[in-house]
Amino acid sequence: MHLYEQLQRDTVADRKYLLAAPAIRRALAGDITRELYVEFLTQAYHHVRHTVPLMMAVGARIPARHAWLQESILHYLDEERGHEQWILNDIDHAGGDRAAAAASQPSLATECMVAYAYDTIQRRNPLGFFGMVFVLEGTSVALALNAADRIKSTLQLPTQAFSYLRSHGELDQEHVGDLKSILGRLTDAADREAVIRCAKGVFWLYGNMFRGLEADVAAKRDAAPARLSA
Repeated sequence: MHLYEQLQRDTVADRKYLLAAPAIRRALAGDITRELYVEFLTQAYHHVRHTVPLMMAVGARIPARHAWLQESILHYLDEERGHEQWILNDIDHAGGDRAAAAASQPSLATECMVAYAYDTIQRRNPLGFFGMVFVLEGTSVALALNAADRIKSTLQLPTQAFSYLRSHGELDQEHVGDLKSILGRLTDAADREAVIRCAKGVFWLYGNMFRGLEADVAAKRDAAPARLSA
């Protein structure tokens, strides 16, 4: 069985866990606040800024028998460079504070997801990282454009506030094709298991990131300086 098809089959429950996150349901239903959207973008910034370093780490650790992956990794690096700046631009256009977002700490769920990816590459099997690619790009293709339309309509934000969601919804359709080609060449059982295990872990961690967004918004609201009444 093609590994991409196996991933789709073996991660059904994990994917449902992610998609059941209240923040995702609210976004698709048009029930979202500006603060929640900005918080989503902030957490996206904190994991997207690691995409290039993670891919570089994969490239540095792939075994000689997978040297054919180097060209794909270089192509991916070229296309992903600078996307975290798109997110900061979106935060700015959505009425958020880009400097504060860039200086903030990621949520624990986001930080754990990034740490899990690094750990997969450095301590386990670097090819497992493509499980994370499967989750993030597959989710983007399935949800990004629809979510962008609903959020834009609900919040009446400018088109410039959706460069990350719109670009990834379109770009990741191409990336999914590239990922299928890569996964189709992974025939070693240990490599395949590493990809599946990583995908399952990231579905869970990404789902928890979304589940924490509303609490993150509330915590930041409570921590904001009280406004003095006139």
